[in-house]
Amino acid sequence: MRYAADVGALTRKDLLLELRARDTLPSMLLFVVAVFVVFHFSLPAKSSDLAATGLLWVAIVFTALLALGRAFVPEREQRVMDALVLAPCDRSAIWLAKSLATLTFLAAAEVVALPLFALFFHGINGATVAGVALADLGICTVGTFVGATAVLTRARELIAPLLFLPLAIPLIIGGVGASVVAAPGRYLGFLALYDLLFALLCWAAFEYVVTE
Repeated sequence: MRYAADVGALTRKDLLLELRARDTLPSMLLFVVAVFVVFHFSLPAKSSDLAATGLLWVAIVFTALLALGRAFVPEREQRVMDALVLAPCDRSAIWLAKSLATLTFLAAAEVVALPLFALFFHGINGATVAGVALADLGICTVGTFVGATAVLTRARELIAPLLFLPLAIPLIIGGVGASVVAAPGRYLGFLALYDLLFALLCWAAFEYVVTE
């Protein structure tokens, strides 16, 4: 119960900071809308639905990078990361709270992005929505871990994408597969397995990242 309370308090802190500053979510919305507009006018008229679906997943990953890039910015700017590490709570609660807050921002952006994609390109089925939901979990858990790894480095804006994008490739493969095949079960299962495996790894290893 104490662990859940710590996660809840840290998540509320991040959400309240975003509501006051309005930095992350508006930039994500503007970016994803701009990307779909550019794709809409740049793709040939006879492009396949498969090509458009691939662009959807590219847009999701790069939109998520905006949120992940700012995940630990308040702690860095206010120099409170050391205080969070020294707080009397499990350090993995910091990672979980950041992941939940980032997931909230990403889901809010996708509430706009997915209908916009359907308007510009083609309709979205239930398998695509399920794939997006599972991929979001993987993106946020792995991306938050990578963001914590890179936040104290000098070239953090460069290192974080370089570390995150290779890890996101399986999510793109699983997401595109779930969106285009007739029987998406194995791709959705692959995404769920990815989420479970990397969530456990990040949860177990986060303490060593922040203490180093």
